[in-house]
Amino acid sequence: MTNIIIAAGVALIFVMVGTPVWIRIVNRLGYGQMIRDEGPEAHLKKRGTPTMGGAVFIVGALVGYAAAHLVTGEEPTISGVLVLFLMTGLGLVGFLDDYIKVFKQRSLGLRSGAKMIGIILVGVVFAVASLNFPNGYDITPADPHLSFLRDFGPSIGPYLFVIWALLLIAAMSNGVNLTDGLDGLAAGPAGMVLAAYVIIGNWQLRNSCAAALAPNCYSVRDPLDLAVVAAAMLGGVFGFLWWNAPPAKIFMGDTGSLALGGVLVGLAILTRTQLLLAILCGLIVMITLSVIIQVGSFKVTGKFMPQPKRVFKMAPLQHHFELSGWAETTIVVRFWLMSALFTAIGIGLFYLEWMPKK
Repeated sequence: MTNIIIAAGVALIFVMVGTPVWIRIVNRLGYGQMIRDEGPEAHLKKRGTPTMGGAVFIVGALVGYAAAHLVTGEEPTISGVLVLFLMTGLGLVGFLDDYIKVFKQRSLGLRSGAKMIGIILVGVVFAVASLNFPNGYDITPADPHLSFLRDFGPSIGPYLFVIWALLLIAAMSNGVNLTDGLDGLAAGPAGMVLAAYVIIGNWQLRNSCAAALAPNCYSVRDPLDLAVVAAAMLGGVFGFLWWNAPPAKIFMGDTGSLALGGVLVGLAILTRTQLLLAILCGLIVMITLSVIIQVGSFKVTGKFMPQPKRVFKMAPLQHHFELSGWAETTIVVRFWLMSALFTAIGIGLFYLEWMPKK
């Protein structure tokens, strides 16, 4: 537990102190947020708010993780390094996207094709590497299986596994990006899911097959270090949320949203809880589905009707409620409550198989 506390504490302090410094730097350079013209009119007043704040909690998480290992003397594990690589790599893709937006003063950054190529390159390296590096018990960071509470079913093979991992990475990173439409809306739920993975990693350590071949033991390579990664990112995100909560003094930008999506998927794959992530991140999934439904409805009805129909006033879902007259803080707090419920359900399902059977 010592390394978890150190990782979270150092990252929290680093980001709490570092974010105001970053705000001053971004303001001096003139790197303010660009706002989409087709978005809610109320958002136009946020134009110029410092952005790329995700860079602070990415660095904070790396510093927290490093500090935990320096203080305790424990060596970093390949599992922890792989998740941090995925987080940082996607964060760099997002940083480039954000930089183009603020440098060229437009609401669109990287072209979608270039952005996807960056995500794919980082994702392939992560997925391929995670199938290698077995430990003394011949357990690799990931395994070519689907997983819910643990691996299940037959192996899907390394090639399908890489494709599956890329789908998860692309879906979650874009899902967090869509969720990051209001002040604090993405950081709060992401922090809750990261806290869940601190719990999951600890539980998997205490019931590891490396310690005892109990009926429900977990074949996870480095559960404790994955919990340390989750704790480091949790501390960083909570420190950032202090400045990002309504009214936000800074936005995380694509730098932060892609990095958050990456770290969540990395933790899910390496703790063998891939499908459980969809429940833990229920709010993010719901917001992503609202965009899919909106676009699908518009395209389908446009083929058969002179006036295409929209299901929502605006997508993603949070903007529908904005246009319905809800205050921004009301939407954020209520969505946080929904996210807490989804996270609680996910943790409950994770522990369900350990409940005594009558």
